[in-house]
Amino acid sequence: MTPDLPSYPDGVDDTGQGSDVVGYEVEATDGRIGTVDEATYEVGQSYLIIDTGPWVFGKKVMLPASIVTQIDPAERTIAVCRTRQEIKNAPEFDESAFKESAYRDTLNEYYRRFPYSGGP
Repeated sequence: MTPDLPSYPDGVDDTGQGSDVVGYEVEATDGRIGTVDEATYEVGQSYLIIDTGPWVFGKKVMLPASIVTQIDPAERTIAVCRTRQEIKNAPEFDESAFKESAYRDTLNEYYRRFPYSGGP
């Protein structure tokens, strides 16, 4: 079953309850993708915006919270259940539209294509 994509999975440690994940390193299943530039924690509307640095030529990507599998405040890392290629192939981040429902719907439809494997 695929959970509500814009929500952190149950059981993921430290999903914004008292800590800010901005600056945390983000790890895909096959390697680092960048650092958290912005994070939201609204129920049903939670996303991470990742600065990919040189990996995707300095672009940003937006990830729905549901693909987060672990947040480690001691190591300042976040693990996600997608490969680097899956993330790279996602709809391009749109700075002017990322808060609009149409853009988020497009992003959610992309991530729904993959079998759910997130959360503990």
